[in-house]
Amino acid sequence: MDPLVSILIPAYNAERYISETIRSALAQTWARKEIIIVDDGSRDNTVQIARQFSSRTVSIITQPNSGASVARNKAFSLCQGDFVQWLDADDLLAPQKISDQIRTWRESPGKRDLLSTGWGYFVCRREKAQFTPSSLWRDLSPAEWLHLKFTTNDFMQTSVWLVSRELTTGAGPWNERLTLDDDGEYFCRVVLASERIRFVPGGNVFYRKGANSLSVIGHSNKKLESQLLSIRLQTEHLRSFNDAMKAAIVKYLQSYMILFYPNRPDLVKEAEQIATSLGGQLQLPSLPWKYALIQKVFGWQAAKTLQIQGNRLKANVVETWDRALFALQRRNSNHAA
Repeated sequence: MDPLVSILIPAYNAERYISETIRSALAQTWARKEIIIVDDGSRDNTVQIARQFSSRTVSIITQPNSGASVARNKAFSLCQGDFVQWLDADDLLAPQKISDQIRTWRESPGKRDLLSTGWGYFVCRREKAQFTPSSLWRDLSPAEWLHLKFTTNDFMQTSVWLVSRELTTGAGPWNERLTLDDDGEYFCRVVLASERIRFVPGGNVFYRKGANSLSVIGHSNKKLESQLLSIRLQTEHLRSFNDAMKAAIVKYLQSYMILFYPNRPDLVKEAEQIATSLGGQLQLPSLPWKYALIQKVFGWQAAKTLQIQGNRLKANVVETWDRALFALQRRNSNHAA
């Protein structure tokens, strides 16, 4: 019998995108699938929209607002699949994504094989998604994958993975203390529990990037603390590795110093302690040249605030423009029909 694939979708205030996400799950050419949506206490119409898709293979569960990791753990506790496909409520899967990965797995099946694929950023128009291959877009051993991740700061988006049930169980649940980079910490454990990572080209994932996405940190203390906790936990998972891996983690930690400095000296100190425990040393971060000039005149705080606001403004402009073009495209399509 073909393996059952569980597509697990945590959702919170996702009324704008949830129907498109569910349709992309239903459109999977892999026939034997179940879809479980766990609404995490949404205050909009997410549940009502999701329930329009309710069927024998599509289940909608509700819970009080507890965070994405709690919702994911709830979804996994209810699923029956031989494989797990994680899917955030605003992202999309190409129709052949799961089929291509299952076909690759069947060529040389292993219960602890971890399957990945390519992904690209988009805002509203999925045909405009930008696919930029990274160092992780190939077959790798777990140690190779982790070393590249920490050395290059490349990452794989949550939905690219297809994970066997055995591997999912072996890695353990999502860490419910984390509100940011929970996927980084979780998939660090999944990769460590795997025997090999097999990259499947062509089975693309579309990663929606908005100005107000969960991954935008800004000055949020909760997110800053979660980011450093995630790095600390990953360090603990990898502490037994060799000096090259430890050096890679220090380099990775250095790239995040710009988030903590100068607003959170306590987190800067903690980051320095982590680096020291790995035999490394961190340097104070530097700003891009245009903000470095502002920093020299007005100080670090002013420069960093302008950088955050500038990036947010740029993202807002891109999102507004793409949304307008998407609405125009849909209107023209409806008129043509």
